[in-house]
Amino acid sequence: MPSPLHVVILAFNGVQVLDVTGPAAVFAAANDAVHEPFYHVHVLSPDGGNVESNSAIRLATDALDTVHPDTIDVWLIAGGDDKGLASFAADERVKAWTLKASKTARRYGSICTGAFALAEFGLAGGKRVATHWQACTELAGRYPEVQVDANALYVEDGRVWTSAGVTTGIDMSLAMVARDLGNPVANAIAKRLVLYARRPGYQSQFSLMLSAQIRADDPFADLISWMKEHLSEKLDVPTLAAKAALSDRSFHRKFTTLIGETPAHFVETLRLDQARNLLATGLSLKEIAAKTGYASASQLSKAFDRRFGMAPVFFREMQLNEIAHEATKACVK
Repeated sequence: MPSPLHVVILAFNGVQVLDVTGPAAVFAAANDAVHEPFYHVHVLSPDGGNVESNSAIRLATDALDTVHPDTIDVWLIAGGDDKGLASFAADERVKAWTLKASKTARRYGSICTGAFALAEFGLAGGKRVATHWQACTELAGRYPEVQVDANALYVEDGRVWTSAGVTTGIDMSLAMVARDLGNPVANAIAKRLVLYARRPGYQSQFSLMLSAQIRADDPFADLISWMKEHLSEKLDVPTLAAKAALSDRSFHRKFTTLIGETPAHFVETLRLDQARNLLATGLSLKEIAAKTGYASASQLSKAFDRRFGMAPVFFREMQLNEIAHEATKACVK
């Protein structure tokens, strides 16, 4: 049995609890999936003991000096409230530990606003990084040497991994597991955690579904949620208008005004967005077409090419090539 990879999640008073527990749950699930302790997760804070999260939940942590930085394979700084994060980033002990750990770790980075500490320690200069969309402007302004990606769910730039925040820490951790143990294991974990889909890093923080629901009034918000769950069914104007209890003409006019695009275009966007996610799962084009409401793989391919300028098969190859390229870079380093 190979020695487990040591994963450290750095926490502090005011930490966002899901930034810690989300990734920790993924790595623990990976151990269950392969029936051995492939990952050993440590939750550390500057002084150890219980830390107060920003949601009234206390987390038990070990002190930073209980784990030698040279032994760490992966370390991540969680995000949290401004006061706690500022105190954490100003701690010279933490800075010294992270600088040492960054020299030998296979991967290191941050979750959510933990990117501020990463930048403060000088570990994000010249790197493309992600953080919560509300903090992107401030991060870019305070650290102009950092290339802030305001859209990505998570970013991998060499050994530096950063995620946009909260649930995206789960997506990034799943990507790490996929790199270490393969996509089947990562997909099994996503299924176990009852995730709707594994989300690739390039996917925007501003999901189509969420943006539409924010703009829409209550009846259309409910309708949009229903559409998401019934992509394989007929979603023409008469069907949607009847669901919204409106005439076809009134529905088309009101939907277009509120959502900013016609019902037909919105349905196609929903379907293609889901098809793009499913391409990472290994399903055949025929299966993806059936799940997203297309009569055939050919019909899906035509719609995909029209919207994205490439065939879905080529898009999938690009994903696989990118993974292989990054894996090769990691091996070279």
